[in-house]
Amino acid sequence: MRSVSVSIVSYNSADEIGAVLDSVLANTHGVSLSVYVSDNASTDGTAAFVKERYPQVTVIESDVNDGFGAAHNRVIERLESEYHVILNPDIEFKTDVISSLCAYLEEHSEAVLATPLILNSDGSPQAVPRVLPKRRYMFAGQLERFGGVFRRWRDAYTRRNETFDRPTPIEFCTGCFMMVRTEALKAEGGFDDRFFMYMEDADLSRRLRAHGTLMLVPQVTVTHRWERASGKSGKFLKIHLQSMRYYFKKWRNAT
Repeated sequence: MRSVSVSIVSYNSADEIGAVLDSVLANTHGVSLSVYVSDNASTDGTAAFVKERYPQVTVIESDVNDGFGAAHNRVIERLESEYHVILNPDIEFKTDVISSLCAYLEEHSEAVLATPLILNSDGSPQAVPRVLPKRRYMFAGQLERFGGVFRRWRDAYTRRNETFDRPTPIEFCTGCFMMVRTEALKAEGGFDDRFFMYMEDADLSRRLRAHGTLMLVPQVTVTHRWERASGKSGKFLKIHLQSMRYYFKKWRNAT
């Protein structure tokens, strides 16, 4: 039986984390499963809620909120699984998504990562990034409501005008749901925790491509209640811009 681990980072997530844990625990079969919640100093009782309601879940508590990647890395450093799932607390699914993606990776040794088709709450495909970031793509995310070139750039970044009806290679996998070969994930040292939030998934996607292909598997779907906080909050927009600067500095000489 294949071993699969799951890590979920929480920060004041008490109102939503039950749904994702129910999705994982109720719908995953046929694998040896271990689930971790890495809590970034929540003040709403998230950690206590998970400990009380989900005793089969390992909770790792931090005294500080040191970001998305650092919190996942606290789990990654202790893993002994064959496959690891990086999962957001605002994801839900009602089918055996994890076993299905595990089976895909088992059958396709050239793939290092598999991700499902991400859907909005209304069932429409979510326009998440699927090619490597460029500066124009990033600013298009803030300006696409004006249409024109900004919308075309955003469409190129998300491959919005393509129909995905079979497994398809991608360059960028969103961090809301990644299933990765644990060996490759650990070889890369997990996330670069100098990204507090945003762009860490693009950076990891880029590094993982040295180990194999990143695959979108559209026959498997999940729902993501995506808030796009950087488009609504000056605080999160500032964090996003800082991460963009670091990403493009880090990869400025890459082709």
